[in-house]
Amino acid sequence: MEEEYDFIFKIVIIGDSSVGKTGILNRYLHNEFYKDTKATVGVEFGAKKLNINKKHIKLQIWDTAGQERYRAITSTYYKGAKGAFIVFDISNKTSFENVDRWIKEIKMLAEIDIFIILIGNKCDLEDKREVSTEEAKNKAEFLGIPYLETSAKISTNIDKAFNDICIRVVDK
Repeated sequence: MEEEYDFIFKIVIIGDSSVGKTGILNRYLHNEFYKDTKATVGVEFGAKKLNINKKHIKLQIWDTAGQERYRAITSTYYKGAKGAFIVFDISNKTSFENVDRWIKEIKMLAEIDIFIILIGNKCDLEDKREVSTEEAKNKAEFLGIPYLETSAKISTNIDKAFNDICIRVVDK
């Protein structure tokens, strides 16, 4: 018997290679963290059912490869996405500097009404931080999107990130 949903949402997780996109997906879907994950080739997919504001929702989550060589493949996965996490590593300044490029790509390839959250991942690496919380918040404010710090390793704000994006999309 096929389940019925009030909404089916496609969420994409984008950002540079090695910022923890797959870690976020694995923590959210399976409550697991693997220290040594291989680079994503193309796109990985996961799904989760949840209830938000008395609405039965199915999330389809697409974890995209961050490497440049997969850009042509992954760009098609933006189509139909209702939400996106742009992820950078707080201990890698270059991944933060590339946020503008990811914003440009998603604005070019995704639906106009896509809801975006900027995610500073690996907040458990405070001693290696290269991007201050204030700097990231300022960037998000400039872009007109929310900012959240997460850690897939210690499960900080992972559920909150997905719940926040679902609530925003349902409210829209």
